[in-house]
Amino acid sequence: MNIQSAINKEVFIPRNERMLVSVEVQRRKRKRMSFLPTGAKGDYTTFICVSVTNTRPHQLLITKVKRFGGSSSFTRRSQWTVEQLRQVNGINPNKDSPEFDLVFDNAVDQWVASSSAEKCIFVQILYHACQTYWEGKAGNLGKSGKLGKRRASHGAHQVSTGPGDSPPASSRTLKARRKSYVPPKQAEFINCQSKLTGDACTMNLVIYRCKAFLNRMKNMMVANQRSPGRGQSGRVAGSTNVVQRMNVALGERGDRLTRAEDKTVELMHKAQQFADTAHKLALKYSK
Repeated sequence: MNIQSAINKEVFIPRNERMLVSVEVQRRKRKRMSFLPTGAKGDYTTFICVSVTNTRPHQLLITKVKRFGGSSSFTRRSQWTVEQLRQVNGINPNKDSPEFDLVFDNAVDQWVASSSAEKCIFVQILYHACQTYWEGKAGNLGKSGKLGKRRASHGAHQVSTGPGDSPPASSRTLKARRKSYVPPKQAEFINCQSKLTGDACTMNLVIYRCKAFLNRMKNMMVANQRSPGRGQSGRVAGSTNVVQRMNVALGERGDRLTRAEDKTVELMHKAQQFADTAHKLALKYSK
């Protein structure tokens, strides 16, 4: 069982939640802990997780999970709703980087992920989870508004009002709710690469998952290489070379995909300019 499955099984499933993604992180500027469990002495691993509740209405949550040194269990430390998330800062919009910031109503966390690929997977899934959540929220609000209209109309048919009578109380309540409702402000994603929030995100997600897998394999092999058993050093070195070649090939493929995406956007802009020019000429000669 990998770490993500273990976190989901131990932390989220008992709370009737489903984890969408997690990323191992360290603070760029380490905070001084006010307290730690006995024996921890600051030796712990931190994970930032995105989860969704299984019960309706669904809630999108961001949770900080820690595993302290010498323990195999995971501990939930802090949790925020997506409404409390104000900003996701990708730090560098021009290239893959492991740094990112999360800004909440009551906290600002500056993180460094275990790898650039892990951070890109996290940001990409978080972005699309937020989009899905807010679209569902808007849809539910529209449905409740239509239901309120039907009830108000039904009440108006049942109670016949004269010329001087006031509208039904349900209609007044519905109007008051609409006026008082202030939609929550959605989190903004700044300094994030367009391929993380664009239309070609599915292929990019596959590439980042492959990169993250290769990075984990490389870290495991480096750890094994430090203390190899008898007759294992040659196999470890050969496997490391294979992983390096695969990593280079995957990076080249990702660069080609990015260039193709940029070219597609450029062609779309040119096609739009051509269509606008043709429309203006058609209007000019039609006169």
